[in-house]
Amino acid sequence: MPMDRDAILFANEAFYRAFADRDYAAMDGLWARSLPVVCVHPGSAPLAGRDDVMASWRAILGSDMSPAITCHEPAVYQYGDAAAVVCFEGIAENYLVATNLFVRQNGRWWMVHHQAGPTNDAPQPEAEPETPRLN
Repeated sequence: MPMDRDAILFANEAFYRAFADRDYAAMDGLWARSLPVVCVHPGSAPLAGRDDVMASWRAILGSDMSPAITCHEPAVYQYGDAAAVVCFEGIAENYLVATNLFVRQNGRWWMVHHQAGPTNDAPQPEAEPETPRLN
């Protein structure tokens, strides 16, 4: 089975875009409907089942207190029709490490699990684009 890295990264980016835009409808459209789903928010107990997971996202995305999150260094691990994306989540000057699991059904990657928690590490600094020299 061929690696589907770009499609998996697209699904992962859609998750962080929905988070950044506080777009509940977009977030709801990413999570699987016919598979079991689980979410573990930092410092919280696991939430199992779509109703509980989506209720948590509704509360987070609807809160003015929810932080801005950015994704850094996503690494894809594909196992046939299942894939994990492990990345850093940036929150202000701090980082969490996150694992996002996706399952492919009918040609589309659906989120089935998200877990984020503290880390003592940080992503590598992004390289500055080179400025072309004029000779």
